[in-house]
Amino acid sequence: MLNNDILIRLRYALDIKDTDMAEMFRLGGVDMRKEDVQLMLKKVDEDEYDELPEDYIRVNNAMMEQFLNGLVTFKRGKRPGETGAPPLTGESVNNQLLKKVKIALSLTSEDILELFDLAGVRVSKGELGAILRKEGHKNYRECGDKFARNFLKGLTLKNRE
Repeated sequence: MLNNDILIRLRYALDIKDTDMAEMFRLGGVDMRKEDVQLMLKKVDEDEYDELPEDYIRVNNAMMEQFLNGLVTFKRGKRPGETGAPPLTGESVNNQLLKKVKIALSLTSEDILELFDLAGVRVSKGELGAILRKEGHKNYRECGDKFARNFLKGLTLKNRE
C-alpha cells in the first residue's frame, strides 16, 4: 500500500480538509501548500503505480512520518518546551500510523481493539501490544498493510456512521 493511499484513507476516516492537511504537514516540518496536498491525494489504480501521472506527488516514508507527527501536534498541541518538529525515527510507516493516530485521538488499546472489531478482524491484546512496541524490543512485531487497512476501515466506520 502506498503512503498516498494511507493519506487518502486517513483523510476520509477523520474528515480532514485539504488546508488542515497542509497545516499538519507544516507542523511536522514539511512545507506544503493546499495544491500540493491535492496532488498527493489523486487516486491512482494499483496497476498504474509504475506509470504515475507527471504532476503526482508521491509521499515517501519520511514525509509520512512528518505528517503523522503534525497530526499529533494539530490534534493535541505542542509539548511544553518543544521547539520545531520531532525527529524522525525511521520505524515502519504502518506501526507509526497506529501509534500516532492512537496518540492524536487519545485512543486506548481497548478503543483500537474495538476499531479492529468493527472492521471484522479479531486482534488480541498481545498482538496489538507487539505492534505498539518500540522497534528493537524483543516482542516488537511489524504491522502489515492488511492490518493497517483494517485499522483505517474501523476508524472510518466509527467516525463516518
